[in-house]
This record gives sequence, structure tokens and C-alpha cells, in this order.
Amino acid sequence: MHDIRWIRENAEALKEGLRKRGAIGLEAEETVAKIFALDDDRKEQIAAAQKFQEQRNRLSKEIGIAMKAKDAERAEALKAEVAALKDQATGLEAAEKRAVEALEKALLELPNVPLDDVPEGKNDNDNLEIRRFGEKPHFPNSFKPKEHYDIGEALGMMDFEAAARLSGARFVVVKGKLARLERALMQFMLDLHTDEHGYTEIDPPLLVRDEAMIGTAQLPKFREDQFSVTAGRHIDNRQSDNPTADGLSPNAEFWLIPTAEVSLTNLVREQILDEASLPLRFTAGTPCFRAEAGAAGRDTRGMFRQHQFAKVELVSIAHPDKSLEEHERMTACAEEVLKRLGLHYRTMLLCTGDMGFASQKTYDVEVWLPGQGRYREISSCSVCGEFQARRMNARFRPAEGKGTRFVHTLNGSGLPIGRTLIAVMENYQTPDGSVTVPEVLRPYMGGLERIEAVK
Repeated sequence: MHDIRWIRENAEALKEGLRKRGAIGLEAEETVAKIFALDDDRKEQIAAAQKFQEQRNRLSKEIGIAMKAKDAERAEALKAEVAALKDQATGLEAAEKRAVEALEKALLELPNVPLDDVPEGKNDNDNLEIRRFGEKPHFPNSFKPKEHYDIGEALGMMDFEAAARLSGARFVVVKGKLARLERALMQFMLDLHTDEHGYTEIDPPLLVRDEAMIGTAQLPKFREDQFSVTAGRHIDNRQSDNPTADGLSPNAEFWLIPTAEVSLTNLVREQILDEASLPLRFTAGTPCFRAEAGAAGRDTRGMFRQHQFAKVELVSIAHPDKSLEEHERMTACAEEVLKRLGLHYRTMLLCTGDMGFASQKTYDVEVWLPGQGRYREISSCSVCGEFQARRMNARFRPAEGKGTRFVHTLNGSGLPIGRTLIAVMENYQTPDGSVTVPEVLRPYMGGLERIEAVK
């Protein structure tokens, strides 16, 4: 979320940022003009309310003076005048509230502004390759690598039909050794990030309130991509001295987290941190839930894009002067997972038209999938500046100087379990249909070296 004062002072920079993100010039002009008009209205309503309050204060003082002078008739007349102003006060307060909320809604729908070193472009064709690691796997000439769903079904360890009977499309039932391999991947990633990369493991809530989703910018812009749930019971006031003791109000609504970024980043919402505590680094392995409303027709077969999936998330709360350095560090941590697994990947700097809504700069790590014969995104690491911090009111107190400053927030996948499982299956498949277990995962698999078909 942008500061309205910054927009006032940097209108052209905001217009340029919107243009780079794909807004047509006139659209950017109209967007900023709308923001200015809403801010002008907010100021007018606040001024009107203040002027009215001054009038009420003046009348109240005059009532006191009249009563002190024992001028009952004058005091009663003034009281009647104040009473007559009550309806006007209610209307002014409502108008001020509407104006403030309208401006806030418009500001919440503005995307972040790209950093200067982000390449300008429209889509993923304009992304810039930064580096590569490893080599594509070599298979016998007579063998055509299979995609993960063919491998999994042939092993008897992936059942999409059973999942469809339970839940519909974009779900899967993973069984046996593949299920254990999923569990091994999460344990391996969490151990790596906590033991070697300095992240603190968190077991966060999976259900969050509106404020948390707004804080990390999933709401209000991307409401259709989220899953919401409503508490299925009413609290009976007759049976409880404290009907809200369990934290639920009647028909309380929550959101299922689309990523642990929501829970982890909001750990610092409405907090003032000490500068010495920065950076804070959190990681969590959680289920994630996405409606995938904008992905109709994409990756409909297999488990690459699902409504429910597991992911290890990385979040950093950083000092503004160190956030770009932290961004490079976080990306390296995500890449290290693929290095340890021996998977070939490339790292891309996303162009302005391909970045996420809250991001200032994003690196995508793309793993090679031989079954698909192409690179696919497996991690996205973003620095958001103070964009999310303003929405959460997350600040720190500088060691020197007065006042507070907003922290900078960063998030990245470290990595998604399902997509990493896909990469392992496709890169470590063998002509006989089995899957070799990467060496680094064998201690988590009880020493198992190969996953073979169920007999």
C-alpha cells in the first residue's frame, strides 16, 4: 500500500510504475487523478467535520458561561441549538468515514512500483535469465521421459480418480513410498532452512482473518482466488458467561491461507520492533489452498497446479537498507534446495509485466522437467519494500534517531512440495518405471534407494 503523501509528491513516478506494469498511459493518468479526487474529498470531509466540532465546542463553552451567569433562558436556548445539530453531526461523521474508506479502498488496489533494475516487459517472454545450475539429465536414446502423472499412476501411487470422487478436479491422492517421499522433501527442506540458513521454524494458523489477507495483499484485489470458510455453529449466550471465549463470533468467517506467507508475515503486524532484532527470518511447512480462478484450462492434468498443496515458505522481515541484500540471500536459500537434490534449474529476473501485485522485484527459479521438456517455475522470491508493512502497520524503532520506520518484507518458496516431487520423479525416472531416490533424501526414507511399482 502506498502512502498518499508519497503519491502526492511522486505522482509521475507512480504513473510510470503503473505504465511499466502494463497500464495504458491514459489509464495511469486516470488512476492517479481518481486517487487525488478521493484524497481531496477526504480532506474536505475532515475539514467540514472539524469545523462543525469547533462550532459545537463554542456552543458548549457558551452554555457554561450562561449557566455560570445563571442565565437559564440563554443556557436552554443554546442546549436546544446543540441538540438540533445532532443529526448534522451524524451525517458529517458518516460522510467522513465514507471518504476515508473510499480512499483506502483505492490505495489497497494499487500495485507496488517496480525497482529501477527490473526489466520492462509484458509477460514471461520478456524475463531475463540470470544464471543456471547443473545439466539436464541424460536418458537412453530409446527412452522418452514420461510426465509425473504417468510415472505415478504406473507405480500405483498416484490416484487422481479417487481424489476426484472425494473432492473434484485439481486434487490427488498420493500413496505409499511417494507419500513418504513428499514427507521426506518437507523434512529435508525445513532442516536445511533452519539448521543451515538461519530461519526459525513456525507452525502457524491455516485460518486467518480479513486483516491478515489484506496485510499481504491477497485481499481485496485477489478475492476470487481464495477459499473462505464460515464457522458452522452459533455461540449460545445462555450456556456461556463469556460467549466469545473461544475466539469465535456467530458465523465467523476465515480464509484458508494460499501460502504461509500470510501467516508468517503477519506475525509482525501492528508491532514496533527493535532495530537490533532485524532481520527476522521465518519458515513454515504447511498445506496451502488456492481457488486457481485465473488458471482455467492450465495444467488441468496431474498435480502441478492444485487447489490444495504443501509448501515450505520463507519470509524475512528486514531493515530497509538491507532488504535487497536479503533478497539475494533468500533466493540463494531456495536454489540450494535444488542444488542438494541435484536438479537442473535456471534463475530468472521477472519483467515488470510478470511480477506479482505486491512485489518490487522478483526472481523466479525454474526447474527443468524432462517429461514436459521445459522449465517450470518452482520458486518465486520477492522483495516488497514497505508495501505490505504499511498495510500491516509493521514498524521498527531505529537505534539512533526518533520515531519509527516501516520494515521491509520479503517472501519466497523454499520450495513447494508437490512441484519438487514432480521434478524428482521426472528427473530421477528410469526406463524400467522406477524412480531413484536422491541421495540427500535417503536418510529420510529409511535408506530406500529406489521406488518401484506396487506388486
